[in-house]
Amino acid sequence: MAANHDDEMAFGRLNYKLLLIGIGIVILGFILMAGGGSGDPEVFNADEIFSARRITVAPIVCLLGYAFIIHAIMRKPRGEE
Repeated sequence: MAANHDDEMAFGRLNYKLLLIGIGIVILGFILMAGGGSGDPEVFNADEIFSARRITVAPIVCLLGYAFIIHAIMRKPRGEE
C-alpha cells in the first residue's frame, strides 16, 4: 500500500522570507505605538500620548505590515502555474 505524499511545502522559500519581513514591520508599528506613559499617575501629558507618531505613523506602518503579510501569503512561487 503506497501512500502518495506531496513533499512540497505550503509556501516557497521567498514567501516565508516575505512573511517574516511583514511580521517584523507589524512589530515595528507596535513598538512605535508604545510609550507615552508617566510614572506619576497624577500627570497627564497629552502631547506625548497623542503625538503624530502614535496616532498616525504607527497604525499606517502596522497596516502596511499586514498588507505585506497578505501579499506573502497570496504570492505564488515562480515555478508553479
